[in-house]
Amino acid sequence: MAFNTYMDHAIEEAKKALVRGEVPIGAVIIDQYGTIMSKEGNRTKELNDPTAHAEILAIRKACDELKNQRLTNCSMYVTLEPCPMCAAAISNARISKLFFGVEDFKSGGVYNGPKIYSHRQCHHIPEVFDGIGQAESEKIIKDFFKSRR
Repeated sequence: MAFNTYMDHAIEEAKKALVRGEVPIGAVIIDQYGTIMSKEGNRTKELNDPTAHAEILAIRKACDELKNQRLTNCSMYVTLEPCPMCAAAISNARISKLFFGVEDFKSGGVYNGPKIYSHRQCHHIPEVFDGIGQAESEKIIKDFFKSRR
């Protein structure tokens, strides 16, 4: 079976977030058949909501679409390593696979920081794949922060 990435959709959402003046992070959730359930970019400024990260918004949309709090057999593609809040939400939603572009050494919650999936309190651990769409994801986020300095 060939690997089909949906990271291009997440990168597209990150670029839309950038245009809105948000930190450019995008997320996409697909079901087991490869159907896109939701795609979102950060909207914390737009919604005045510190929890309006791309991952959280994508999870909310996909759960609403499925009429279920669990996203079993779904995968998420996100441009940056999820923060601790988003990593926990991914676990709580029971997302099966997590693909991300770039590690976040400062604020990540998967490989860095609190490493959410290594805690015994974590009830579900998705399969994690990093470096998917890394070059483009990294360029978007680095260019954004470079422009802010």
